[in-house]
Amino acid sequence: MATTEKPVLSKYKDRMDKAVSALADEFGSLRTGRANVGLLDQIRVDAYGSQVPINQVGAVSVPEPRMITVSVWDRALVISVEKAIRASDLGLNPVVDGTTLRLPIPPLTEERRKDLAKLAGKYAEQQRVAVRNIRRDANEDCRKAKKDGVIGEDEEKRMETEVQKITDEAIKRVDEALKTKEQEIMHV
Repeated sequence: MATTEKPVLSKYKDRMDKAVSALADEFGSLRTGRANVGLLDQIRVDAYGSQVPINQVGAVSVPEPRMITVSVWDRALVISVEKAIRASDLGLNPVVDGTTLRLPIPPLTEERRKDLAKLAGKYAEQQRVAVRNIRRDANEDCRKAKKDGVIGEDEEKRMETEVQKITDEAIKRVDEALKTKEQEIMHV
């Protein structure tokens, strides 16, 4: 039979921090009208019999504010990279020049900006739910530790209060990141 240990709050704080940083990664894949190498991070290319990230088949760079270039290392993969970019929901049309693909970043329409802002809100809500699930896990661990006699009732209440503070802080960081991203998206 497994023995119950005293819950460690730093473990839950680390998990919440990871949820907030995952949101930053998801926001990096959203187009804002400016070129950003993170824009292509979610794209997978059919290469060598498997799906690989685009940065493993070529060098991605931003030579100017509204242009991304992908220098493909293997000439045979240029067409696969082009197909993967066209198939993505980024709305980019690559221009092939030998082994280099140029991706001009068109300005966003008002409607597309609103859609991206909604998508950013959806990403933020997913991370808020993840943070709340971590809070639930922490509170369950505290209750279990109290039930098994590892901690007392006062310590359980103190730990649950501390978990709530950590949760509120993480959700506040998610909300701030969302607000910043929405401003970035809506900025013309």
